[in-house]
Parts: sequence; structure tokens; C-alpha cells
Amino acid sequence: MQRNSGNNETNTVLEPKQMENFVETEYIKDITTRGLNYIKAGFPVHFRGPSGTGKTTVAMHLASKIGRPVVIIHGDSEYKTSDLVGSESGYRFKKLDDRFIHTVHKQEENMEKKWVNNRLTIAVKNGFTLIYDEFTRSRAEANNILLPILQEKMMSTSAGKEDDYYMKVHPEFRAIFTSNPEEYAGVNRTQDALRDRMVTMDLDHFDFDTELKITTAKSDLSLADTEKIVKVVRGLRESGKTEFDPTVRGSIMIAKTLATLNSKPSKTNQMFRLICQDILTSETSRIGSKTNQERVRLIVNDLIDLHC
Repeated sequence: MQRNSGNNETNTVLEPKQMENFVETEYIKDITTRGLNYIKAGFPVHFRGPSGTGKTTVAMHLASKIGRPVVIIHGDSEYKTSDLVGSESGYRFKKLDDRFIHTVHKQEENMEKKWVNNRLTIAVKNGFTLIYDEFTRSRAEANNILLPILQEKMMSTSAGKEDDYYMKVHPEFRAIFTSNPEEYAGVNRTQDALRDRMVTMDLDHFDFDTELKITTAKSDLSLADTEKIVKVVRGLRESGKTEFDPTVRGSIMIAKTLATLNSKPSKTNQMFRLICQDILTSETSRIGSKTNQERVRLIVNDLIDLHC
């Protein structure tokens, strides 16, 4: 994505652009094609899945396929409706001092509240693509404004002018949402009425080919070296013995660290073992107990001996 330049409204808009080092495997193509079909049919798309399954990246890739300017909102529990739509901020003064006739001095002053659009209104008004990332981190009361936008194609505001009370949704407006599962910390339950207005696509961890190509693209390691790392990370994930599953981010972190050190993944490389233990322990546990650290260390060492 590339930032627009111009007035205050367009400063919040990104131009769709193919992301650098983006990996498009058959798995990604399938998700993108299905999502684009729903968008063309007029339905918002919702990518739901665990952390590290590529929801935001796929959402931005889908937005680039739509081809319209993009507005991004990141969910926040502190949001109010006005943080999405806009609010009256400050005042606009107008003063007229008429001295056209030198013997007559006429002064006139007007003061009115100034309405400032926020990102949702900018997208709705101009027909931009909205990416609402982690939208369930915002409270339901803030997100209720989305219901008439997605269903009736109408948005109400609290503007001071009657002409601005209601805004018709631009026909080119499109919406893409992402969220984590409800059991994640800081995530609110999606209201049924909102969930019913979008097509939810559940994403899981990448297949081996996609994870391998992503890790290779994000690091300077060879395909052979990257494959060893991915097998270790996937092996830990498939063991089912950790609090959280390690993701492709773990593979990327290990690969980039090794590339920085100009090192190789091998069973005789003690530094490689320590890097795997540090990164994968932190990624798979919130508590970080000694028991979990030892469990991960043993599993990782076994996997390194097997695959490296």
C-alpha cells in the first residue's frame, strides 16, 4: 500500500499496490479468488483465524485486487462511534465588515460548529475499500454503525446540519474485516446482526508449500536451509503440546536471525538450537513457565535432530 497526499481526508487513504515479496501460492490464490467473488456480489468479507494465519496480509492483497483506494481501521476497545464516523470539532467563524458606503459601517458575524469526518465516513462517502483489522477488539456499541451501512446502504451521523444527518453509501464502497477467535484476550463477541451481514472465511495455518515460500521470501536463507526451519516449527505445532501454536512468524524470525548471523540451521550448531528455543518458547506461551520452557526445549531439540 502507498499513502496518498493531499487534503486531510485523502491523507488517511492508501493507494492499493502489490506488496513487496508477496507470495501467492495456490492456497493464497484460492482464498483471494473466493473473497473477490463475494466482494463482486456485494457482500463484505470477513477473514477469521488465529494469529499468524495471514488475515491482514490477505485482506490487503484482496484490497489491491479491488483496485480502489484503501482506508484502514485497527480495532480498539476505546473506540466510540464518533471515532469511526466523525464528530463536531471546534467552530468555524465568518465575519463580514461592509464599508462599501463610507458613511455606513455594517458588521456581521456567523459561528457554526465544524464537522470532521473520520475514516469510516471517508470510505463510505468516496467509495473506498475499508479494511477493518481486528474489528472485534472494538466494542459492539461502536460497531453498531456498520449495520445500516452494510444492509440499508445508509449511514447516519450526529452532524449539526440537517443535510448531513444521513449519508448514502457510495456504490463503490467495499468492506473487508479481520478478527481473531473469540477466546483470544481482548476480543469481544461479534453481534449476530453484524456477523449475518458478512461472509466469514475461516483461515488456518498455511500449508507447507506456502509457509516455506513465505519464510524464504522474508529472509536471505536458501530454500534448503529454510525448509529445515519450517519443518521444526511445523513439528512443534503438530505436537499439540504447547499453549499456543507456533506460526509462520516463528519461522521468519528464526530464518532472519540466522541470516543476520550468517549462520546455518544444523544439528551441530548450538546457536541455532538456542535461537529456536528462545523464539519458539516466547511464541507458544503467555505465561513463560519453567515447565513450558523445558517442554519446548526437548521437543525442539528432537525436531532439530530429526530434520537438520
